[in-house]
Amino acid sequence: MPENKARIGLTWEPKLPALPFQSKTPSGSDFKSQKEPQSTALWQPNQHLIDGLFLPPNDPSKLNKLLKKQVKHTAGSAWFDMPAPTLTPELKKDLQLLKLRGAIDPKRHYKKDSKSKALPKYFQIGTVVESVTDYYSGRMTKKERKQTIADELLSDPAVRQYRKRKVREIEEKNRPAGNEKWKIKGRQTFKRAKQRRH
Repeated sequence: MPENKARIGLTWEPKLPALPFQSKTPSGSDFKSQKEPQSTALWQPNQHLIDGLFLPPNDPSKLNKLLKKQVKHTAGSAWFDMPAPTLTPELKKDLQLLKLRGAIDPKRHYKKDSKSKALPKYFQIGTVVESVTDYYSGRMTKKERKQTIADELLSDPAVRQYRKRKVREIEEKNRPAGNEKWKIKGRQTFKRAKQRRH
């Protein structure tokens, strides 16, 4: 029994024509499926090759499918073929924050965004570069600059204070009243109770 040695590097074996004195070969599709692997983008079976070269199919529908596989996902020529970036968890959080930007700052109002909750497929991210005409107090310091929008918002003291106040208001609104509504809180409540009795 010959041992299967691991092959290192490239190997080449000549294709020999089938000899007439060979023993019986299994016929049918079973033999084909064992012998030839599935066609992929890198490898095509011999029946698709013409003089050793792959020619695209003549059928327009098959040709369109082949072209669609090769085209990269872009926003189109009107958007200068902007590619679709890969969505990382950090990018996803930033995009969700941009959708909810109306709730971040109470004094800044934005145009209503589209109703769809889906995140955009094509977008680009850039770095804001301050103008030379801006004075130093108008610029962000190196400590204030963060990698993501979420980090910037979490480190901003004004946003943190506003967020705490809003959370406190919501908690007070949703807190059960208990027996507060039954307590007499002065003359007005006493008068109302007297009027209800009569």
